[in-house]
Amino acid sequence: MIRRKTFEYSVTCVIMGGGAGTRLHPLTQRRAKPAVPLAAKFRLIDIPISNCLNSGLNRIYILTQFNSTSLNRHIYTSYHFDRFSRGFVEILAAQQSPQYHVEHSWYEGTADAVRKNLTRVKDTGCEDVLILSGDQIYRMDFREILGTHRGTGESDRAHVTIAGLLVPRERARSFGIMRISPEGEVLAFIEKPGKNDALFEGLEAPPELLERFGMRESREPLYLANMGIYVFGVEQLEEALEGGAPDFGKEVLPSLLGRMRVRAHLFQGYWEDIGTIRAFHQANIELATPSPRFDFYRADAPIYTRARLLPATKLERAAVKSSLIADGCMIDEAVIESSLIGVRSIIGKGCTIRNTYVMGADYYESGEDVQAHRGRSSPQVGIGEGTHIENAIIDKNAQVGRNVSITNRQEHTTYDDGRVVIREGIVVVPRGAVIPDGYSI
Repeated sequence: MIRRKTFEYSVTCVIMGGGAGTRLHPLTQRRAKPAVPLAAKFRLIDIPISNCLNSGLNRIYILTQFNSTSLNRHIYTSYHFDRFSRGFVEILAAQQSPQYHVEHSWYEGTADAVRKNLTRVKDTGCEDVLILSGDQIYRMDFREILGTHRGTGESDRAHVTIAGLLVPRERARSFGIMRISPEGEVLAFIEKPGKNDALFEGLEAPPELLERFGMRESREPLYLANMGIYVFGVEQLEEALEGGAPDFGKEVLPSLLGRMRVRAHLFQGYWEDIGTIRAFHQANIELATPSPRFDFYRADAPIYTRARLLPATKLERAAVKSSLIADGCMIDEAVIESSLIGVRSIIGKGCTIRNTYVMGADYYESGEDVQAHRGRSSPQVGIGEGTHIENAIIDKNAQVGRNVSITNRQEHTTYDDGRVVIREGIVVVPRGAVIPDGYSI
C-alpha cells in the first residue's frame, strides 16, 4: 500500500507550474501546460499532486507564471484539507518584491523560480525539499526517493538526490544524462546532448547498473536520464541557489558535482514527459487500451481531481470500443473507437470518432441557446451530426458543425488555416473554435 494514514511534515514539495509550453500549442494557447486536460476528466497537475498525497506528503507549493488562470482555478476548487490538518496545496505566483522587482520579478528558469520563493519554503520548517515537474505522467512513491536521499544514517545522507530512468540514446538526446558510481553517486552530468554524439561517450549504463534494474544487456546502449525530480536538504538548496543560475539542469546540478554529495535514485516504471502534441495524443489514446502502462484504477494510489456534480453519461444506440467516456456526456447513435470523450461532451447522430481525444466542455448550453444555434450559421458546443473525426484532439468548448470531416487526408505534418492546427500529423481543434457545417481537412 502506498497510502498512509499519517503525513510527514519534514518535507515540503515544490511543483513547477510550467513555462510557455510552446511545443504543446495550441493546447497551451490559453492555459498553462499543467492545466491541460488528461484522461478525459483530469489535468496534468493532478499527477504530481496525487503522487505527493499518496506518499504521505501534503505540504505542496505550485509555482505559476504563464497563463495560470485555469490552473489556479483548478487547484482552488480541487484540493482542500480540513482545519485540523497542517497540510496545504498553495499557489505561489511570480510577484514583485523588494529584492526582485520590475524586470527581475518573472521566473527565469526552474532554479530561479525556487530561489524567489525560498523564504516561503523555509518558513514551513522542513528538512528536505522535493522539487517536481507539473507536466509528467508517472506514479512514484516519493518515500522511496526520500529513503535513497537519507541513506542509512546522518553520515550517509545525500545533499542532493536526482531521480533517474534508463532510456535509449534517441530519447536521451532531450534529457540530462548522468554517469554514476556503483554506490549511486553522480560522477558526471550532461544536459540535453541533442545531436552531439560525442557527448554520449562514457555515459552508457554499465552492466552492474542494468542488473540493479533487473535488466539484461540491451542491443543498444542505455543512459540514465534526469527525470526532473529532485530532493535537496533545505540548507544545501539554499547554498546551491546562491550563484544566481536560472536552471537546475543546465547550470545548478552540474556545478554541485565535486562539492556536494549528489546521489541518483533509480526509478523503473512508466514515465512520460508530455512535451509535444504527438506525445500527448499517444499517451492519452493509450489510456483507453485494455492494458495501459499507466493505471488510473489503482485503489491504493488514486489520482485526485476536481469533484464535479455531473449526471451519468447517456448513450443512445452508440457503438463504443476501447474508449474512455467521462461524466455528463450525451452520445446519440455514434461510433466511438480508441478514443477519449471528456466531460459534458455532446456528440450527434451518425458521428464516427476514432483515435481522438474530445476534451468536452465547461458548460451545457440551455435549450434556448440550442434553438438559437439552429437559426444562425454557427454550430452548438459539441460534435454535430454526421461528423467524421480521426487522429485528432478536440479542445474544450469547440463547436464542430454537421457533416464535418477531420481526418488529415493530405497527411500534413504542420498546417494552420485559422480553424484547425496540425502538429506532427495530429489535427487539433483549438479551445472554443468554431468549425462550420461541411468543413473538411
